[in-house]
Amino acid sequence: MIWFIYNCFFPIVFLLLLPRFAMRMCKRGGYRKGFLQRFGRYESSVQERLRTRPRVWIHAVSVGEVQVALRFMRALREHRSALAFVLTTTTSTGHAIAAQQLSADDVLLYFPVDLPWIMARVLDRLRPLALVLVEGELWPNLLRLARRRGVPIMLLNGRMSQHSFRGYRKIRPLVKKTLECFDLFCMQGPEDARRLSELGAAPGKIRVMGSAKYDVSESTHLDLGPVRALLLRAGFDAATPWLVGGSTWPGEEAILLDLYKKLRARDSNARLVLVPRHAERRQAVMAAIRKAGLAGTAWSEIKKGQMSHAFSADVLLVDTTGELKHFYALATVIFVGKSLTSHGGQNIIEAAVFAKPIVVGPYTENFTAVIADFRAANALIRVPDASALERAVTELWLDNQAAQAYGRRAEQVVHDKAGAIRASAECLLILLAARAET
Repeated sequence: MIWFIYNCFFPIVFLLLLPRFAMRMCKRGGYRKGFLQRFGRYESSVQERLRTRPRVWIHAVSVGEVQVALRFMRALREHRSALAFVLTTTTSTGHAIAAQQLSADDVLLYFPVDLPWIMARVLDRLRPLALVLVEGELWPNLLRLARRRGVPIMLLNGRMSQHSFRGYRKIRPLVKKTLECFDLFCMQGPEDARRLSELGAAPGKIRVMGSAKYDVSESTHLDLGPVRALLLRAGFDAATPWLVGGSTWPGEEAILLDLYKKLRARDSNARLVLVPRHAERRQAVMAAIRKAGLAGTAWSEIKKGQMSHAFSADVLLVDTTGELKHFYALATVIFVGKSLTSHGGQNIIEAAVFAKPIVVGPYTENFTAVIADFRAANALIRVPDASALERAVTELWLDNQAAQAYGRRAEQVVHDKAGAIRASAECLLILLAARAET
């Protein structure tokens, strides 16, 4: 009865959301390509590749989850080099990042709509050895049908925010049935595990692993030479001190622009980098720069050699995807967004690997366990509002010794907490071995 009710209501909700989805497709771009994959329709070449052998199916929504998934694949191949994978994503940005980094032996697809006839068709095509969902994806039909086929199912880097917990509690009977389909939950923190257990997950299936994002560090492999060369060509000095606003959301850019003007009055060499979470907001952010009375230039224009305003630019707008890490590496002080004017927060580990001082706002619900790790180590500054953000950034900017100390502690947290992906990979290999024996 629970599955029946879900399958009656989900198509209605999907149809109601379809116009919004279509608008996003037009606005962000990249969704048209492979659109039929969302309905389980694959090109003949894809079908041929899927027929060659069974694969582990990993689903990751967007960029952050994709990075975890890719690192997880590498960890699995360190133990079983012959393993092959299907990686599905929801967003076009996640799809683009995966396409750049995925092994040629693996298959990249868009995630299908969770309707029973679509999921049955997809499972027939993929014949997965196992199903791994990254962070918080609970799709009832996928899980129910995969369980019927005896596919081992694991949640990787699982998290359960207070907001999600409250929502899931309202539909607890469906959530409980869905959770019963899993073989293992690899959760980020004790609070995530507790909430999952309260929703009906069997405690014996839950493991607290820490955040897998501690393992997705690329600082030692990052070549900043090309970025530095472009900045120099665009008129920015090699020694430019950068205030970086990473993964910013609407409202946060205006606050940072106001802060930057005051900071520049103290340090004329200071420059601001804004990296909005969604690159398609470039026009709105550039308009905010002009409204603040500042000169801005877009990173995409610099890369193309279109630098008519770059020599007098105060603000660099990074309007491309997948390059945030380069500017974190160059930063003097970092603010991580979606934490001051929007709720949820963004991944601070991406900044911490470069031993930089990090400031966040009060809204970091999506990274509760990670924030707790950093606060326990006095490795970041969390502020309640824009005024406190200004004070914190200014103090770090003027006190280089304190800023470096915060950066060193942040980097140390990353080193100390790494290992969740390897431990989770070992758990999946045990599940695969158990399936092979049955």
